[in-house]
Amino acid sequence: MSPQPQSNPKSKAPGSLPLLPVRDVVVFPTMVLPLAVGREKSIRALEESMATHHLVFVTTQKKVQVDDPQEDDLFLVGTVCEVLQMAKMPDGTFKILVEGVQRAVLQELRTVPDKNYSEAKLHRVEEPVEESKEVLALSRQINSLFDQYVKLTRRVPMEVAASVQSIDEPGHLSDAVASHLFLKTADKQNLLEILPVRLRMEKVIESLTAEIEILNLEKRIQARVRSQIEKSQKEYYLTEQMKAIQKELRQKDDFVKEVQDIYEKVKEAKMTDEAREVARKECERLEKMTPFSPEATVIRTYLDWLIQLPWAVKTKDNLDMVLCEKILNGEHYGLEKAKERIVEYLAVLKLVKKMKGPILCFVGPPGVGKTSLARSIANALGRNFVRISLGGVRDEAEIRGHRRTYIGSLPGRIMQSLRKSKSKNPVFLLDEIDKMGSDWRGDPSAALLEVLDPEQNSNFTDHYLDVGFDLSEVLFITTANSLYNIPVSLHDRLEVVRFPGYMDSEKIAITRNFLIPKQLKEHGLESQQLEMDDSVLKKILTDYTQEAGVRNVERQIAKICRKVAKKSASAGSPASIHLKQSQLQEYLGIPEFYKDSRVTNGVGVATGLAWTEHGGELLAIEVNAMKGKGKLLLTGKLGEVMRESAQAALSYVRAQSKKFKIQNGFFQETDFHVHVPEGAVPKDGPSAGIAIGTAVASVCSGRAVKKYIAMTGEITLRGQVLPIGGFKEKVIAAHREGIKTVLYPEGNRKDLTEIPPEILKDVKLVSVKQMEDVLHQALE
Repeated sequence: MSPQPQSNPKSKAPGSLPLLPVRDVVVFPTMVLPLAVGREKSIRALEESMATHHLVFVTTQKKVQVDDPQEDDLFLVGTVCEVLQMAKMPDGTFKILVEGVQRAVLQELRTVPDKNYSEAKLHRVEEPVEESKEVLALSRQINSLFDQYVKLTRRVPMEVAASVQSIDEPGHLSDAVASHLFLKTADKQNLLEILPVRLRMEKVIESLTAEIEILNLEKRIQARVRSQIEKSQKEYYLTEQMKAIQKELRQKDDFVKEVQDIYEKVKEAKMTDEAREVARKECERLEKMTPFSPEATVIRTYLDWLIQLPWAVKTKDNLDMVLCEKILNGEHYGLEKAKERIVEYLAVLKLVKKMKGPILCFVGPPGVGKTSLARSIANALGRNFVRISLGGVRDEAEIRGHRRTYIGSLPGRIMQSLRKSKSKNPVFLLDEIDKMGSDWRGDPSAALLEVLDPEQNSNFTDHYLDVGFDLSEVLFITTANSLYNIPVSLHDRLEVVRFPGYMDSEKIAITRNFLIPKQLKEHGLESQQLEMDDSVLKKILTDYTQEAGVRNVERQIAKICRKVAKKSASAGSPASIHLKQSQLQEYLGIPEFYKDSRVTNGVGVATGLAWTEHGGELLAIEVNAMKGKGKLLLTGKLGEVMRESAQAALSYVRAQSKKFKIQNGFFQETDFHVHVPEGAVPKDGPSAGIAIGTAVASVCSGRAVKKYIAMTGEITLRGQVLPIGGFKEKVIAAHREGIKTVLYPEGNRKDLTEIPPEILKDVKLVSVKQMEDVLHQALE
């Protein structure tokens, strides 16, 4: 901060002063005002002033947009001001506090060349002291009017009014009052330019009087508006009361009519006797209530649910078995067991006319057509189709509904879906039944026991509706990737139909007959715009997909269609492409899988077969023997069952060490490390026992495992080979990976009928009873 000057500024004011032009503000003598200074010339003028006498000449610009004002751009009458304080701001500008000293008239303006600021040559205006009675009267008039102005405007503090009252000198009084008036810049400049004190005082009185009149007019307008608003509010309130009274009188009749309509709808709904009696009692309760009570709204909603359920509405079944088979075959390739089961159901229905719907469970890996087949079944039977996904459902109320005591309660998803289906015999798909959970809100799988039991679901009771509903004519179909997560009691009620996955030949047929036409249509392409041979489809299956279903195959076909659509759009005419194997990388990128990468049999390495939710998989099992103390190390994120299989396999090999000609003490001095690659993927199940035993026997005997052989089966401590599940899926996976021989448990011989003939031509299936048989077949 710069210090204040100590002497009287009037006494030392020179004839020329640095110029400080300002915008939109007029500085009067005696007026103290903060200013922001940012222009280069103005900053230089301030620095010159602070270095000498702390005085500047402040005058107002005629046009605010001028950055470098000349003499013609400035009002000639301004004010000599003393700079009381000056501070530099962070952005490089200056904040100053100035006090008006006296009026001055600009006579000449020149630029100081070396210091780059404007200097004004001035004629200072000396104001004589007038003490006439007229001036005294004018002073009293100004004080009186200013006092009124302050009380009306409320924008001038009362302390300012008190300080103005204490000013005796008439010229200073008029300047002080003028500085606090909210006038236009031009009007304030006119006041500054009136040099005679008496005339200036008269002009101030005139301005004050005009401002007071405007303020009084504003006050009257505000009072009138306030009065009109209060009147309008009163009229609105009375009008609303009148409307409410009239509405109550009229709505009583409307409410009676509404209840009568509900009675009629209850009769037309053809409910069961139990539901009709409950609906009648609820209607009687509704009649006795006021129309807009909360309880009346709850009853209305409940009755609406009862009325809209399909109590007696049924769709007529299509009993033409030939047509049914044609529809199923036209929409899905393969899946003979599932299709045969539906045709059998239709045949029995045709004979007995009425039967309980079966509870089917389609189990298989993703992408094999479980959900879409359910929709095709509905089309074939001529029934409505509804689907609910049970994945992630953890609340029993999702199935049975909430009781009506809760606010916002609703029926469960079973009854909600039946209402949407608009018939009591739809095909009802319960998707992902193996993905349900349970917590403190209940177990939804337990609630499904009643829904999926043909002996109980003829009188299913939803908690919200609290009346029985017949679900026996509904054809329930559930889907799951695995049966392991389904509770035993629920599993017992399901008729399981397995979807083992597709072979490559089936995938090629599905792709050509279903997926390619579908994707061409979705991408706006004609059939002649994209052609590909079976060899190309085969390469897509082996190099770009590795799955039991065809979901990823469809994605790859869609990717190719997008590329073709892009070429057609860029060329402006339809592109016709005959895709070859050599072009696949251009359309699909680098291959994701390689044919022989999974088969790495050798000394201590065997190939097992496993079943997962995604179908059959190959399992490379590696065993290393190292100097140690007889410890067994298991890695590869193995589950508890596989760990036990590994321990049993090692125990068997140790017990049979004489047969394998293994030296005494070998197991006490050797550590075994069993590892299953892809360590980030969890693995579990009993199928890997003989594969682990073969790998251990191989590393102990030094005999390599034959290259193109895989095996599946559980091992006991006595060397027996126990049967396993998922046999067909495992054999399909082995065929897909180029395996030539598969060893399987004798107990699974019954499953050979499910293996397609084309696989039996390429893969030799050898049954084994004992571990000795396995080692005889597997080791070199």
